[in-house]
Amino acid sequence: MQFWQFMFVPTILFLVIVAPIWIVMHYRSLQRSSRSLNAEDRQALEEMLATVDQLSKRIQVLETILDSDHPDWRNRSEREAREEEKGS
Repeated sequence: MQFWQFMFVPTILFLVIVAPIWIVMHYRSLQRSSRSLNAEDRQALEEMLATVDQLSKRIQVLETILDSDHPDWRNRSEREAREEEKGS
């Protein structure tokens, strides 16, 4: 048996099964690596996170003010929400 006759079946299996999977996985990994954020996107994301932090601090301050001025405001809003659900 010659070498080419011996290697015919493994070569065909490699070309039909292994090579396409290998190529697909290679380009899939390239696509994933290109999805990372560039510097401009990262800066915009940092700005948005800073804005979210500021807004959450403002909400906490507003809730503190409401707690001191109207101590029962949380219970009232919950009761009104439940009443609206029952009425619907």
